Amino acid sequence: MKIAIIGGGGVRTPLLVNGLAQSDLPISEIALFDIDGARLAAMGSLAAAFSRHVRVHDDARACVAGASFVLLSIRVGGIAARARDEAIAVAHGVAGQETVGPGGFAMAMRTIPHAIEYARLVERESPDAWIVSFTNPVGIVTQAMTSAAGARVIGICDTPTELFEDVAHVLGVESSRCSFDYFGLNHLGWLREAAVDGEPRLHTLWSDADRLRQIYRAPLFEPAFLRELRLLPTEYLYYYYFPERALANVQKAGVTRGQVIQALNDRLFEDLARSDADQRDVYGRYVVSRNAGYMQIESGLSEPLTPSPWAALTGYDKIALSVLQAIHFDTNAIIPLNVLNRGAIREIDDRDVVEVPCRVNADGARPLAAVDVPASVRSLLTRVKEYERLTVGAAASGKAADAECALAANPLVRDAEHASQLVAALGPW
Repeated sequence: MKIAIIGGGGVRTPLLVNGLAQSDLPISEIALFDIDGARLAAMGSLAAAFSRHVRVHDDARACVAGASFVLLSIRVGGIAARARDEAIAVAHGVAGQETVGPGGFAMAMRTIPHAIEYARLVERESPDAWIVSFTNPVGIVTQAMTSAAGARVIGICDTPTELFEDVAHVLGVESSRCSFDYFGLNHLGWLREAAVDGEPRLHTLWSDADRLRQIYRAPLFEPAFLRELRLLPTEYLYYYYFPERALANVQKAGVTRGQVIQALNDRLFEDLARSDADQRDVYGRYVVSRNAGYMQIESGLSEPLTPSPWAALTGYDKIALSVLQAIHFDTNAIIPLNVLNRGAIREIDDRDVVEVPCRVNADGARPLAAVDVPASVRSLLTRVKEYERLTVGAAASGKAADAECALAANPLVRDAEHASQLVAALGPW
């Protein structure tokens, strides 16, 4: 089995390769490609320390040819573009990051044309391959690819499974004993119920403030807020529910998450370039530092986060591997994924991409069941989905007027004038 990684110069590549190397998949080649030759050489060298099957390609066509799976993880413009986007957004009074708010919009506008090109390349060169994409913003990019190409595409994100593990831990059980009623869009999802051995258990948490606080590593949602909502939102809903607080915390810190990661990445490649460097040790310390800063700035925490004891169970590399295994071995695993709606959320068009639990087997990923969205979150969900549709259209047309219309639909943008100012500052794409 050949597995291709487009965006192989990305910092997640060694994690992915390590997971693949330790799996039971019959892998014959792990092909890497990236348009940044220097980064590809660095990550390829490190990845080769985890698997003898790594092959670096200087041509995307050769990389994907004959692949059973193509993992797509591209960052158009690099981390510098993310840092720029977030700084511009904050200067215009909006917090967020590369999937949420103006930063997410700019990332989508830059990325969609290239993601579609790669989807069409895979469709031509490996028509039976599955594209497993964690290119941000995952939901929008996955929708663009499924709309414009005939390739088989699944979008993945580790945010839902992290929430599931956190809830299972607070309930005092293994997640394998649980089923999770989850719905939404990428980085806009809610957990409605967690059943243990078939018995609903979330009701035991609503009156327990201490256990509600334990669910989230950063102090994002007060127990009283969660008790009234009667849903557990994923972490990124913090930007929508408390935008002023998020903005104030970023302004107080004087730095965005993108700028922090840019500095970490620069240091990583400097350290890897040293002749005396233990590359695996350098990379391990980088991963720990990067994870420790997650949501720290936006939530106002003064100290980095400590990793959860169950962190090894989650992460993009773990989700990607679980999807590949479920398809290859036809296991019918239940995994939350970004796929075509197909009636899973009644308020959303069937051709739209949503994030819901799916049954995954040799036929791909199919949403489990239809759900009605609670009234308390329905308007936010449908508005963000409309924004996503308009963003895909704006990326296709390339027109400034379409971009302004799309961004004006984002709940974090005040009005059309605000959107026009942001588009002028963030573009051209």
